[in-house]
Amino acid sequence: MARFSSCYGKELFFVLLLLSYLSFQVATCGSIVKFLPGFNGPLPFLLETGYVGVGEEEDVQVFYYFIESENNPKEDPLMLWLTGGPGCSALSGLVFEIGPLEFKKEEYNGSLPNLILKPHSWTKVSSIIFVDLPVFTGFTYATTNSGSQRSDSILVHQTHQFFRKWLVDHPKFKSNEIYIGGDSYSGIPIPGIVQEIIQENEKGVQPWINLQGYLLGNAVATRKESNYRIPFAHGMGLISDELYDSLQINCKGDYVNVESRNILCSRDIELFEEATSGLNSAHILDPQCEWRDDTEKILRRSLSKKYPSNFLTSNLRLPPLNCRSYPYFLCAVWANDESVRNALHIRKGSMGKWHRCTFNIPHKKDILNSYDYHVNLSRKGIRSLIYSGDHDLLVPFLATQAWIRSLNYSIIDDWRQWYTNDQVAGYTRTYSNMMTFATVKGGGHTAPEFQPKECLDMYNRWISNKAL
Repeated sequence: MARFSSCYGKELFFVLLLLSYLSFQVATCGSIVKFLPGFNGPLPFLLETGYVGVGEEEDVQVFYYFIESENNPKEDPLMLWLTGGPGCSALSGLVFEIGPLEFKKEEYNGSLPNLILKPHSWTKVSSIIFVDLPVFTGFTYATTNSGSQRSDSILVHQTHQFFRKWLVDHPKFKSNEIYIGGDSYSGIPIPGIVQEIIQENEKGVQPWINLQGYLLGNAVATRKESNYRIPFAHGMGLISDELYDSLQINCKGDYVNVESRNILCSRDIELFEEATSGLNSAHILDPQCEWRDDTEKILRRSLSKKYPSNFLTSNLRLPPLNCRSYPYFLCAVWANDESVRNALHIRKGSMGKWHRCTFNIPHKKDILNSYDYHVNLSRKGIRSLIYSGDHDLLVPFLATQAWIRSLNYSIIDDWRQWYTNDQVAGYTRTYSNMMTFATVKGGGHTAPEFQPKECLDMYNRWISNKAL
């Protein structure tokens, strides 16, 4: 099969082989990146960036970062990773969670932020495609008004289409074991993506995807996760026994439905919000640090250590250097630098300012929950790893345990500790539907960001079909 001579041409072709009556057309444009601004020397791993056109008119150009396994790419699994949001960039997942690079945490002085290697990258044991979806996430853009629409179901279809087209253009990975992973809001679309892949595999759509399982971290599943913030807060000692008892009585277990609240319930909810204000909901032990994603307004010039009055605009407040969010600011400076965009092969004029997350773009939430998908996938015998950083107030581990428990599968490996370096790293339980649940001790909403070593060990054991 020949490959496209041009990444931009609209004359696409894909010859139907004897393997199937259905196929996807090639519509990709990938380039190897050997050097990145801010990183000292050549990259010690293979990084490819590029675009895949999806939609009937290919009016959505999906940007991706592909990093080949640093171990044995021919044999190691391949994972497609979606960062949550919806609308948080793949670069965020790459540099803050599971990729091989991170920003050196040092005070910004007006020069380009520095990148360093991350020792506990999941690319030590697998190849990973980090995908900017939905549209207008990261560097993914649309060329038509219709392509600009965002919804859960559109996200499912576009991710599936992206992956098959990407595999057509990377045939050496067709036989690798494949996993779909993500965290936070990705818990809504990913089970749907997995189900759609299986359904199309069964229809004979090519290329066949050697799907082995999926994994979700601190993931939304039922959209009722907020109901568990109150019992979580009580268990963590954030609210008093008396307030918790009053909340249970006056709200009758429903802390989310505002319209049904009585006066006493509303009063108790206000007391709860007051008691938990000032906390970092993503990790209750971390400081609450304000940060703003408008770093493009920074005046790029040589700076003294004490910032002059004209350094920052009135709209920008930097977090202290010791805050976890400080590298988010560095990332925005880096990603909006012209030399970086050139190195990443970003198409000129395709996107304006890069944002870590695009929460301000309308997104239709037309998948009410992912529960039924989990049920269907369980019946298909698809393996899954569901993990929770146990200090997350946004999607508490209690919420995840609740919907897993409601699946009503028998337990085959009951609640026990799992270890890293002979230390307790969390707790785990495995069910008869091939679903493994694990807590990550000390982890937050994006668990690998907080506990990288432990999460790498967890991931490696799971993809190797070993007990945690």
